[in-house]
Amino acid sequence: MSATRSPKVQDRVAPRPAEPDAPKKKPRRGADDDDGPDFSTLLRAWLESHRASLADSLKRLGRQPFGSLFTCLVMAVALSMPMGLSLLLKNVERLGGSWQRAAQISLYMNIDANDADGQALVAKAKGLAGVADAEFISRAKALQEFQQQSGLGEALKELPDNPLPGTVVVTPLEVDKAALEALREQLAGLPNVQQAQLDLVWVERLAAILKLGDRFIFGLAVLLISALLLVIGNTIRLHIENRRVEIEVIKLVGGTDAYVRRPFLYMGAIYGLGAGLLAWAILAYGLNWLNESVINLSQLYGSDFGLGGVPASDGFSLLLGAILLGYIGAWIAVARHLRELAPR
Repeated sequence: MSATRSPKVQDRVAPRPAEPDAPKKKPRRGADDDDGPDFSTLLRAWLESHRASLADSLKRLGRQPFGSLFTCLVMAVALSMPMGLSLLLKNVERLGGSWQRAAQISLYMNIDANDADGQALVAKAKGLAGVADAEFISRAKALQEFQQQSGLGEALKELPDNPLPGTVVVTPLEVDKAALEALREQLAGLPNVQQAQLDLVWVERLAAILKLGDRFIFGLAVLLISALLLVIGNTIRLHIENRRVEIEVIKLVGGTDAYVRRPFLYMGAIYGLGAGLLAWAILAYGLNWLNESVINLSQLYGSDFGLGGVPASDGFSLLLGAILLGYIGAWIAVARHLRELAPR
């Protein structure tokens, strides 16, 4: 008996026709894909790492408030000294006028020149290159000033005529010996000029004083910046020693040098920021405190001179420089000790 299947059974087990292939869905990219994470994921991870490092640095500094404050105060004193001397030097220049006024050229006119000739000479002098300003002093005004300053007023009244000539005082644009001598010769050739006088010795003295002050401030700044780097480097070294075991574990599990270095760099920048703010406050308070005595002294000489405060541009430059010094000092300290922290 042959085994045959009924048509119903055959229909039930017959294979179905193949369906068309459905479109394949593209897999979503993720952190485990071969292509790696996208840029936004990497950026968020980078920002989160920096935020965590900054928060950790602030937390550790907050645990030692007095030690952190004294470190910032030492740095602030070192920063405020060269900046304070520079501000005092600028105020001294303002006290004595300016270097241009100190290098004025006096044009003594002919004795028979009148006031109109003097005004014409002023106009010609102002038209020359290298001249900032020119002022005419008449014969009568010159005699009056001489009577007041010499104390010979009664004796000078007995003179039949005024022996003093009219004078034009020329203020140059720049203080340079060669340029001033060339300008003096050019002014001496103008009409109604009998003599053009320039005190080159005084100009050289002023230039030498200015150069000496600049060099002294520069040398002091270099020494104090070196001291600042040593202070911040030693402070960061102590923080590294306190976290030696933690750093060795981080490097043992694959932490990079950049990851280990980051909290200490933030710590150095925070030290610099605090030192810059304290130095700015010290300078502002110190100049204000010193200004009281300066005003009292200047009033005795009939002057309204007073010390200027700390300009905003100088203050922000000081703040930025302090942050950079703290960052650089921390970088040097970490780079020096990072090789010693390799896991054994």
